[in-house]
Amino acid sequence: MSQLTIGQLAEKTGVSRATLRYYEEQGLMAPAGRTTAGYRLYDEAAGKRLLFIQRAQRLGFSLADIAAMLGADSGSADSDSVHSIAEKRYIQIERELTELLVQRHEMAAFLNDVETHDSGADEVYERLVDRVCLHEHGGGTAVLATLERLLARTGCALSNDARDDLVAPLLGRHMHIWRDADSYRILIPDADDAVADALAGVAALEAQCHAHATPQFERTEEGCLFIATGENAFLFAQLFLDLEATRETG
Repeated sequence: MSQLTIGQLAEKTGVSRATLRYYEEQGLMAPAGRTTAGYRLYDEAAGKRLLFIQRAQRLGFSLADIAAMLGADSGSADSDSVHSIAEKRYIQIERELTELLVQRHEMAAFLNDVETHDSGADEVYERLVDRVCLHEHGGGTAVLATLERLLARTGCALSNDARDDLVAPLLGRHMHIWRDADSYRILIPDADDAVADALAGVAALEAQCHAHATPQFERTEEGCLFIATGENAFLFAQLFLDLEATRETG
């Protein structure tokens, strides 16, 4: 089997020698041997290993995570640990994505308000601060497969069949959703009793759930406010975004 020097491996893979040395220092790679002069030699498997490291880094895995996954590949760790590492990274991405989805949701509403109403600067500022939105919601079709999986994986009470009937009054309702410290706040303006009962029901159901801190629900001058707190609060934000985008059928 042919072996490559560090320079040859760097040229073949497009990775600098300094990066290869750094990976070696971090325990991610090791030369298969050395020349009589002490130069590193790498076997053909090194190229595949290097490709895995680079792809894993692009997915946002830390070097410690990558080392653990490489350990599983070599037999020093089990596949369950790899699954756990990958799932934690996936959930981290979901949290980050939820923040962007919530910002896009509110920004689209604000932009629509600015474009469709002849507002002066003072009024626009006031509306932004108060999170007022006067536009008609267009609706859409939600894809809930990923959310369902996350709810089920965390053991959330909302993953059971009773949820669909419980949240039915919330389908297609216009909502304001924003992040506040470690919580997500969901405000449904002009809410009727059916909406209030649905939110109260969700809060009551989740009070028995080990996956989340107990949500809070209250009526305010602006409407019905639902507050979810904790590291899994992003799941509620995703759920309510999907509920708003889904029109009730039947």
